[in-house]
Amino acid sequence: MPVPTKLNTTTNLQHFNWGPTETMQRDKEQSRQLHEPRFRMMTTDPISGIDVDDYMSHTSLLVGNMTIYFETEENCKAYRDMPVNHPNEHLPFAATDDDDRGG
Repeated sequence: MPVPTKLNTTTNLQHFNWGPTETMQRDKEQSRQLHEPRFRMMTTDPISGIDVDDYMSHTSLLVGNMTIYFETEENCKAYRDMPVNHPNEHLPFAATDDDDRGG
C-alpha cells in the first residue's frame, strides 16, 4: 500500500480580489422573480384563521395570482361577499400599475 505524501500547496491570494470586468445584460436591471411571484397559495382560512391542512379537498378561490383555500363553503361565500375598500378607489387620478410598487 503506498504511503500518502504531503502535498505542497500554496494559496494564490490574487483570486480573492477577482471582480467582473463588465456587467452582464441580465444584471442591468433588478430581477422581479423574487418580489413578484407568478403564483401564490394561501392555506390559512382568512375568515376563521384556521390552517387548512388537506387543502386539495377544500373550497378555494382564485384571486389574481393567489389561490385562497377555505375551511368551509360558508367562509368562502362570506369572503366573496365582503366589500372591498381599496385605496385606488379614492385616488383623485387614474391609478397605474406602478402606483403600488414600493421601494
